[in-house]
Amino acid sequence: MPDKKRVDLTVPSAARMYDWLLGGSNNFEVDKVACELLLKAAPTTKALALNNRWFLERAVRALAEKYGIRQFIDFGSGLPTQNNVHQIAQAIDPSSRVCYVDNDPVVLGYGKSLLDENDRTGIIGSDMVETEFIFKHPDFERLIDLEEPVAALFVSVLHCLPDDAKPDELVRRVIAKLKPGSFVVICHLVSDSSRLRGQVTDLMLELTHGNWGRVREKSDVHGYFEGLDVKEPGLIDVTDWRPDSELRQRQRSIEWTEYGGLAEIP
Repeated sequence: MPDKKRVDLTVPSAARMYDWLLGGSNNFEVDKVACELLLKAAPTTKALALNNRWFLERAVRALAEKYGIRQFIDFGSGLPTQNNVHQIAQAIDPSSRVCYVDNDPVVLGYGKSLLDENDRTGIIGSDMVETEFIFKHPDFERLIDLEEPVAALFVSVLHCLPDDAKPDELVRRVIAKLKPGSFVVICHLVSDSSRLRGQVTDLMLELTHGNWGRVREKSDVHGYFEGLDVKEPGLIDVTDWRPDSELRQRQRSIEWTEYGGLAEIP
């Protein structure tokens, strides 16, 4: 069943904080203050957010152009911004279909108003771990044909899940529902510094009143891709994943990185 909880707009949310870091306007003063505290702990976090968004754009473009994918499920999609998944995919093939999934009421409000005019997209209000609800939802069944290849996107969202939500099992459940020749895109906040992992995790848990997961290690991300055919250039800092701009490549996050890649389901 979907997550029915209402978000307290006096408490920061990861989705709205991300929007603020990207320079968006769909956030509140409480999110700005939270981001300013986060930037004190990890000053290059704005660069990290931008690098992650550009990775999403490049990954979707590669899936549509190189691998011919025309169906996308975007788990934990966040607030609408420029160059959303459906805009990138449908620019390549207007028949492309996209199903967004998020449980933040603010995201759902903005998302539905944006997508109402596009009958090849939809947004499902659900916690991303509720895979049975998602895959049986009328909008999912309207948009996604599981007899054809699908791309499942987990872009900068799995670190929002605590360990007891078992993000690795979520990925496995989704993979099990997709046919061979489908793809998975994952990137995740990681750091080699145990001190920073603990500091930022504790800060985000405090700011969001526990509505977060944790910064993990690269080895955790490798586990998500077990048994999949990881495509070149492998699992890396996503800043370096098939960069299309040298200017963008120079904008680096230092304290922590988004780590991941793109893989095919054999």
